[in-house]
Amino acid sequence: MSTSSKHAPEDQDLGAAGSQLSTAPSQDEPPIVPGIGVVGWARWFWRQLTSMRVALLLLLLLSLGAIPGSLIPQSGADISKVEDFRKAHKTLSPLYDKLGLFHVYSSVWFSAIYILLFVSLVGCIIPRAWQFVGQLRGRPPGAPKRLNRLPAYTTWRTTAAPEEVRDAALTLLKKRRFRSHLVGDAVAAEKGYVREFGNLVFHVALIVMLIAFASGQMYKSDGTKLVVEGDGFANSILQYDDFKSGSLFSTDDLVPFSFDLKNFKASYQTSGPSKGTPVTFSADIDYSEGAYGKPKRTTIKVNQPLRIDDAKVYLVSHGYAPVVTVRDAKGAVVYHDAVPLLPLDANVTSQGVVKVMDGYKNAKGVSEQLGISAFFLPTYGGGSSVLSTFPALGNPVLNLTPYHGDLGVDSGIPQSVYQLDKSHMKEFKDSKGAQFRDNLKPGQTMQLPDGAGSVTFEKDVKEWAGFEIVQEPGSGWALGGALAAIFGLAASLFIQRRRVWVRAVPGPDGVTVVEMAGLGRSESAKVPEELGDLADILYDQAPGAPDPDEDDQSAASPVPAEGAEKR
Repeated sequence: MSTSSKHAPEDQDLGAAGSQLSTAPSQDEPPIVPGIGVVGWARWFWRQLTSMRVALLLLLLLSLGAIPGSLIPQSGADISKVEDFRKAHKTLSPLYDKLGLFHVYSSVWFSAIYILLFVSLVGCIIPRAWQFVGQLRGRPPGAPKRLNRLPAYTTWRTTAAPEEVRDAALTLLKKRRFRSHLVGDAVAAEKGYVREFGNLVFHVALIVMLIAFASGQMYKSDGTKLVVEGDGFANSILQYDDFKSGSLFSTDDLVPFSFDLKNFKASYQTSGPSKGTPVTFSADIDYSEGAYGKPKRTTIKVNQPLRIDDAKVYLVSHGYAPVVTVRDAKGAVVYHDAVPLLPLDANVTSQGVVKVMDGYKNAKGVSEQLGISAFFLPTYGGGSSVLSTFPALGNPVLNLTPYHGDLGVDSGIPQSVYQLDKSHMKEFKDSKGAQFRDNLKPGQTMQLPDGAGSVTFEKDVKEWAGFEIVQEPGSGWALGGALAAIFGLAASLFIQRRRVWVRAVPGPDGVTVVEMAGLGRSESAKVPEELGDLADILYDQAPGAPDPDEDDQSAASPVPAEGAEKR
């Protein structure tokens, strides 16, 4: 018997068989008419807010709103950069202040978008989840009266009894993981529920990510600490060099741990166009969890942090800390310590200050303070060069320029340990009346003019490591939400919800007429192809019977819907 494949007319009503194949809420809404009232307007606003187009629009606005937070200095991240920006942009700064662009993520407009998106997603998910549960508890709808009007359709005649055909179809569809059951003279089956499940998972994952990001911002902490080899750190807010946290963070939330920096190792390219490029950075530490934890040895590398509960310890910087000894006019040691110096370039040319605040007396026995500007070259190239030629310790030289007087540390005004306030300091003069300075190699000593004392560059050159300690309680949830969102999005894009019906009834001549039809959520070649595969398998179990008008011809195989290939 000949077969056909047709598309349903636009005005065709398939009844329950053509009901929604998704949990998306209907977008058909009653028009707003005069006199609708407050309740009507509230209902209309709620429908708009929970619609997919508004959710996507809010998500786009949230992404656009985050752009200035990445391009403009933020007060919550680095207040000094914000002040520098204000000084450099006198006209833009007042406008940015009014728009809240210096604190984007805590601004009113960003919070409004964030909250509206959250409400939109919740309002979208709840009805869809309820509808999805109802679909899972229900059964696929029965077959429409005229299966030949469905997009994918095929038919043939067979000598097998209708009950045998329906039983074979039911078994086949269940084997192919269709939810199927017998409704009257037809088998109804449905598949692809994972598509709607993935859609719901995607929306729920977005909510989880929003909550995780919000809690992460409110409860997070981020601090830095410079540690010299041989020194240690305990996770207390008083020991941080720089510390910032969320609005709901408490010092009690700090994860209790401590560590000692035992050794820092760095290696560099020694030749070729990449000479001086870092190869490895690693810090060997002994750490303890809690107040009475047993020490453990580990190595922190770049992008390989130490994880302790919610805290992560990152290795973010390094430099040198030459050991300097200062003696007064009588030879008494008034200062002996490793002095961390800050790198100025890729070859670790470094700068810092030695501050002797107490205990120093000059040649006349008068108490003073010393401030010594220091430049360190790990590999001195000779001549008048003031820059290192290689980052490793090849030919280390320490350039020192001493001052005496008042450092200003007793004024109560905070000052950087890496900068020298010279407003109340005097230069040391050499025999020619020029400013006194000298280059020292490890083990050498510089004698201050007029018997004012000495400064020794000890042979021991230590290294320091800069650590960033971060606590983000919601990071795990955010990662889980992101992975779930990817899974849900993939399921909603690549899995299609579809229905299949198989009807087997006796024909006018007593021969069974088999009809198979499929319907998908959207026009797709997968539905006709899948229907063709199912029809070929069922045809083998219920082979075709000769057409009563063409007994000399063999029975025809089923032909699937338009666009599908015949197996």
